[in-house]
Amino acid sequence: MSKEWKKPLHEHKKMTKYNYVIDYPEKFNMGINIDIGAFSYINAEYGVIIEDNVQIGSHCSIYSNSTIDNKKGQVTIGKNCKIGSHSTIMPNIRIGKNSIVGAYSFVTENVPDNEFWVGIPAKKK
Repeated sequence: MSKEWKKPLHEHKKMTKYNYVIDYPEKFNMGINIDIGAFSYINAEYGVIIEDNVQIGSHCSIYSNSTIDNKKGQVTIGKNCKIGSHSTIMPNIRIGKNSIVGAYSFVTENVPDNEFWVGIPAKKK
């Protein structure tokens, strides 16, 4: 990632210039050198923290609030993580530092540090 990285402007329910959307940007906290892929969606109503040097693929969804099962809770993605394209992270989940979530995965459990998870639902590989 560029040494001249700058934090993008986030407005509620509006697409950024990088073509992703964040609901409740006032409850969204991002570190430095974050790359969020186009057409991703982040619902930060109950808090979303993305730590430094994280890459999130295109078409990903991160939910701190689920209307289907009424789950709510902060989502945290640790430093140096990679989230594959088309993946979904449900509420109250922590992805540990240096972990990888494979493409098209559905994360319903916490992912420990330094692990690779993939699948529906996502499991350790």
